Amino acid sequence: MAESVPVRCPECRREHTYTPPVYPCDCGAPVTLPLLRDGTPAQVRHRTWAGSWVEVRCPACGTSREWPQPELGCRCGTLLRMPVVPPQPGPASGDLSGSVDCPDPASAASLDRPPDAAELPGAEGADAADTSAAPPTPAGTPTGSAGPFTAPAPLKAHGTQEQPRHATRPAFRPVTIRTAQDARTAAAEYLRWLGFPGVRVTEKRPASGVDVRGAGIIAHVDPTTAPTTLREVETLWLNGLNEEVGTACFSLAGYSREARTRADALSVPLFVLDLTGMPQAVNDPADDLVRSVC
Repeated sequence: MAESVPVRCPECRREHTYTPPVYPCDCGAPVTLPLLRDGTPAQVRHRTWAGSWVEVRCPACGTSREWPQPELGCRCGTLLRMPVVPPQPGPASGDLSGSVDCPDPASAASLDRPPDAAELPGAEGADAADTSAAPPTPAGTPTGSAGPFTAPAPLKAHGTQEQPRHATRPAFRPVTIRTAQDARTAAAEYLRWLGFPGVRVTEKRPASGVDVRGAGIIAHVDPTTAPTTLREVETLWLNGLNEEVGTACFSLAGYSREARTRADALSVPLFVLDLTGMPQAVNDPADDLVRSVC
């Protein structure tokens, strides 16, 4: 599990405990972004594509890939970018130096081949004669078995096995964000994962700002590089009040201080999306929403 680090917001001086994200490498090993413990978090005022990624080497296979910069959204509306340890030089991806030599195909085949009866110890003389005189063993009878072969109990048919009383929800699979439509799709997928049925992305963005709709939920998604404003939060809340449904707001660049304060007063859940499409709850209503359905 990734180690948490203390973080202080430079604006409001509030203390946070931040756990760096863990991403799956192509080789299957988890890659934890190594935070620079003595580094100073940088405040994100304008998000750029090039500045939103960091190169990290997989400790298992040595492959270097770019992952989203780790970020922390403070409750005051400040978005902080966490410093990451720069990649250290290491073996290139696919370097097999130092690995165990594999046998040649002929040797491998000889290792996989079961030994002949003549090669086994004690398979000559009287024992060999007794073996040749014995009647052939029916197929499936274990060697040395004195009784008839008993077939194993048949497996239960698929779907009839007992399930645990409390099934664990599978991990959320985010959608990588490259376009504004990707951001809306990521928000919709997250709401589906939370358990809201019938969630869909609106074909054309309406004037109301409702980008995602589902049974009992509407959501606004702000894919811009500027913090989401107070007006956007209030508009979403009014739409939810008018339609008598719950609300959720998703942003790529965080929220202004006024928007955060108003969202807390109106109980509007706020989430921040990173470029992998993974939402992070940034206020108490968002935490309550996740806990209520998980």
